[in-house]
Amino acid sequence: MFLARAFGRTFFAAAARSKHYSATAGATRNPLQEFFEGDRDLDNEKPVVYGRSWKASELRLKSWDDLQKLWYVLLKEKNMLMTQRQMLHAQNLRFPNPERLPKVRKSMCRIKHVLTERAIDEPDPRRSAEMKKMINTL
Repeated sequence: MFLARAFGRTFFAAAARSKHYSATAGATRNPLQEFFEGDRDLDNEKPVVYGRSWKASELRLKSWDDLQKLWYVLLKEKNMLMTQRQMLHAQNLRFPNPERLPKVRKSMCRIKHVLTERAIDEPDPRRSAEMKKMINTL
């Protein structure tokens, strides 16, 4: 996307100079690029259609580990969208597809709900308390 091109040089150059950024990792992909959506062909007139939020019934079928992995994928997506929105807002540009952010937030809320249901249904009170504590840290 044009954001990566416009701001990429400044942010990516700073990351390359960072002591936490290794030269071998930089050869493949800069970690800061994860805060930007991948480049798309700007000449393409087709609108991009994004998916829907996760339903609670679908999430109930997933394991605890799968839900945690999905949580962090959604968190990464939310951070990317918020970064993109903020950068566009600073330039007085319109944020494309603003409906994506509520879908991500809704899915994250539903994951917390499903995990809380499982913690409440847990017969062992100690394990239930541990699960609730872990859910509250999300």
